[in-house]
Amino acid sequence: MKQLTNTFVAAIAATMVAGTAMAEDAPITKLRIQTHHAPETTAGKLYSSMFDSIEALSNGEIDIEPFFSSSVVKSVETFDAAATGILDCDATGGAYQTGKNPAFQFVGDIMGGYATPTQQLSWLYYGGGLEAAQNLYNQYDMQLVGWMVYGQESFASTKPIRSVEDLKDWKFRSPPGMETKIFEKLGAKPVVMDFTEIFTALETGIIDGADASNIATNKGLGLYDIAKFANYPGFHSMPSDHLACNKAVWDAMPEHHRTIMEGAMADAALKAVLFVEKQNTEALAALKAEGVEIAAWSDEDLQEFRNVAQATWPEFATTPEAKALVESHLAYLNELGLVQE
Repeated sequence: MKQLTNTFVAAIAATMVAGTAMAEDAPITKLRIQTHHAPETTAGKLYSSMFDSIEALSNGEIDIEPFFSSSVVKSVETFDAAATGILDCDATGGAYQTGKNPAFQFVGDIMGGYATPTQQLSWLYYGGGLEAAQNLYNQYDMQLVGWMVYGQESFASTKPIRSVEDLKDWKFRSPPGMETKIFEKLGAKPVVMDFTEIFTALETGIIDGADASNIATNKGLGLYDIAKFANYPGFHSMPSDHLACNKAVWDAMPEHHRTIMEGAMADAALKAVLFVEKQNTEALAALKAEGVEIAAWSDEDLQEFRNVAQATWPEFATTPEAKALVESHLAYLNELGLVQE
């Protein structure tokens, strides 16, 4: 990803130009940033590392006060808190804002779209995605700085999930919204429930499976102690976190501060992809050794899922911003060969 690398190099260069010691009249940017992740989680550690890098690269000119685990406002309220000045930046995700505008679905979790996190990141940086998304964010007085995309999520199931055929009458925990519509069309029976209810629902047979997270996180949660079937690589959901800042605050920052922020976010995005892939690979080996059945879907089944998912997108593209993002995704996915004509 040449553009990502160039952005990060530019950030380093900007720091070197600023000098090795902070001048007395150096501009200071103070940012209050909230994330929904706990500091001990993988995502929380990635954010902590990124914040440290930003402060170091800016030679202390950017001073970040982080808030983890949604300690200031609720996760869903973080975006508005940043837009109104209670916070300065939001490090949650666009999917929390679909009630504000359905277009946020297509920057939060583009279901049935990209096969890998690098493909999704390449849309953002090389497929016109950042410009298209920025139009949406700016309407709400926010500036999109970048994404973290951790990779495809996997299911945990008490029944085999080897193909599309196995989805028929498969009861599984699903978040609300577009995912329920897609899987209903494929014959599944999604059940919307809180994340905390998954364990009891699996143990009692209320559900056959669950959409929770990636395979490493699912293992860490203990889901495969109950559910002995999984799929990998995942295919249905690849949510992204965003770093988005109050636009007035962003515009008031010196240019080299903005460059440092963009570069550090791009660097963190690449590290997230690499680290989660490592975690998933380790979890996969451990689960196989424990006797968990891992299903890898065929190209035909994967394409069938994508076809149904992409046919569902227009049902949620009910605003000009959402339509523009769907068109942008479809054009880029067509370039990647992930759209079936």
